[in-house]
Amino acid sequence: MTNVCLNGKTVLVTGDAGFIGSGLVSKLMDKAENIKIIGVDNMNDYYDVKIKEWRLAENLKKAKEKKCAYIFTKGDISDKETVKSLFENHRPDVVVNLAAQAGVRYSLTNPDAYIKSNIIGFYNILEACKNSYKNGEKGVEHLVFASSSSVYGSNEKIPYSTDDMTDSPVSLYAATKKSNELMAHAYAKLYNIPATGLRFFTVYGPAGRPDMAYFSFTQKLIRGENIEIFNYGNCRRDFTYIDDIVEGIIRVMTGAPEKKTGKDGLPVPPFAVYNIGNSSPENLLDFVDILQSELVRAKVLDENYDFESHKKLVPMQAGDVPVTYADTSALERDFGFKPSTPLKEGLRKFAEWYKAVYC
Repeated sequence: MTNVCLNGKTVLVTGDAGFIGSGLVSKLMDKAENIKIIGVDNMNDYYDVKIKEWRLAENLKKAKEKKCAYIFTKGDISDKETVKSLFENHRPDVVVNLAAQAGVRYSLTNPDAYIKSNIIGFYNILEACKNSYKNGEKGVEHLVFASSSSVYGSNEKIPYSTDDMTDSPVSLYAATKKSNELMAHAYAKLYNIPATGLRFFTVYGPAGRPDMAYFSFTQKLIRGENIEIFNYGNCRRDFTYIDDIVEGIIRVMTGAPEKKTGKDGLPVPPFAVYNIGNSSPENLLDFVDILQSELVRAKVLDENYDFESHKKLVPMQAGDVPVTYADTSALERDFGFKPSTPLKEGLRKFAEWYKAVYC
C-alpha cells in the first residue's frame, strides 16, 4: 500500500451535493490542511433538489468560514467534455467518484439513467484518470469509487466478504456497480491506475436521501400515510451511519494499492475492494420501532401517534434482497477502522436534524 497524504492536495469529488459526497467534502475541510476540493454534481431531480442545495450551501459556507479552497461546478460526468475540462483545469491528485444514479427500485422504471451515469459517467472518469499521466505527468495518485452491497445479489453466505463471488446481480443498479468494479480493474491493469472500490451498506443519517426508508417513512408518517415494510418485515439491513462511511472513505483515500510489476513485465493491477458496513444487521421491524421512538423523542411526531395503524407489511419487491451483512475484516486489517455507530444513536441524530430543518 502506498501512503497518500491529503495535505496540500487537489481532490476531485464527483456527486459532491449528494448525501455521501457532501459529508465527505465537509470532513475533508476539517481533516486536511491546505486542501483544494473540486466538486461536480448535476443536481438532478431524482429526489428533492432543495436538500442537495441545502447540503451544497452548508459546505460553501463552511469553506468560506475556514478559508478552504472549495470550487463547485454544476455538470454531469456523463458529458465527456465536462470531465475533461475538470481534469485539465484542476489536475486532481485524488479522485473520489460518488456521482451515480442510486436506488434499486428506480432502476426498474428508469434504466437509462443508470447506464448514462453509472456506466458512461464512470468510463469518462477512468479515461480522464488514464490521460492524467500523459507527457510524463504525475497524474492521479488514487481513484476511489463507490460500489454497493447490492453487488452481492441474493448471496446466501453471510456476512458478505469481498472474496465472495458477485456474478449474479438481481437489479440493473447492482449490475452497473459490479461493472464499475470490472472497469476499474481493467484500467488499473492496463494503465497502472491505483483504484479502490468501496461497497457501501445502507447508508443513513442527517441530510440523507429522501428515497431511503428511514427518511421516506418519516415524511409519510408526518402526512398520516401508511409505510410499507417489505418482505413482511423479515428483511435485515446492515445500516451504516454517514459519519462512519465518510471516515472510511478518507482512510482509504490515504492508502492507495501499490504499483507493482508482474513476472510478465506488465503491471499487477493496483486495485482493491472493501466493504464499509456496520457488521450488525437489524430487522426492519426493529428498525421502525427505533425510528418511531426517536421521532417522538425529537418531537417530530406526537407521543400519542398511532404507529400500528400506519404500518403495512407487504411482499418482497423485485430487485431487493432479504439481508445485507458486511464482513469488514479487510478494512480493519488494512486501515484499522470499523464502523461502529449504533442504529439508535444514528437515528437519534437524524430525527434531531429533521426537527431542526423541516419542522
